[in-house]
Amino acid sequence: MLVDTGACERNAHVCHHRRSDNGCGDCKVRPISVCSVLSLVELEQLEGLSQHLTLDKGQTLFGQDEPASAVFNVIEGCLRLTRLLPDGRRQVMGFALPGDFLGLALQERHSVSAEALGQVKTCRFGREDFAAITEAKPHLLKSLHARVRYELTLAQDQMLLLGRRTAEEKVASFLLSLRDRFARIGHNSVTVELPMGRQDMADYLGLTIETVSRMLSRLDRAHSILLVPGGVRLLDAARLERLAAS
Repeated sequence: MLVDTGACERNAHVCHHRRSDNGCGDCKVRPISVCSVLSLVELEQLEGLSQHLTLDKGQTLFGQDEPASAVFNVIEGCLRLTRLLPDGRRQVMGFALPGDFLGLALQERHSVSAEALGQVKTCRFGREDFAAITEAKPHLLKSLHARVRYELTLAQDQMLLLGRRTAEEKVASFLLSLRDRFARIGHNSVTVELPMGRQDMADYLGLTIETVSRMLSRLDRAHSILLVPGGVRLLDAARLERLAAS
């Protein structure tokens, strides 16, 4: 299901379409988003093009192969990005966190599906409207290029994860990557939230769910991490970093 204005009207019980009370100027992800380079006056122009959408757990923001008619800025929550392979298997391509922009690729259709792992709030812009405002504001276009480079770095990191690394090294790298991404949005803590499940982690890392659970338990027994409800506490980040660097 594509979450757009029409979908919100047809599915009002599951998709809430509303404006932010405080506007773009007070958006908590503005400092780390592509719109951070805009002045308050420019933000007002951007806000005039936006729609604020709230999704519940399990709702799909957009589906694989659906028309890419909009771009989305994640304000709150986490989305799982997945692709179905021709043989029916699922590959988790990544996880979108607050500050991430979705739909920037030039394809006419989405190459992945984006599903909410909990309550998610996003800011939606029609693709043509957003393209027009970026063309008129070179500093915004430059910020978008920086975002694309960041996403390419994440994609390269995943390629490395799926390469010649042991299961333990993959899990350690994943935990450290999440720690760094959460730190980027101001969540500096030794406890790393895991909004995704073990199966999601397995499908992202190219492992089985049993292997992921076994590696987490091994790291817990080695006192490198402590498994806590909803996440992990990094007790020995130095050891995890050595594993990740292997």
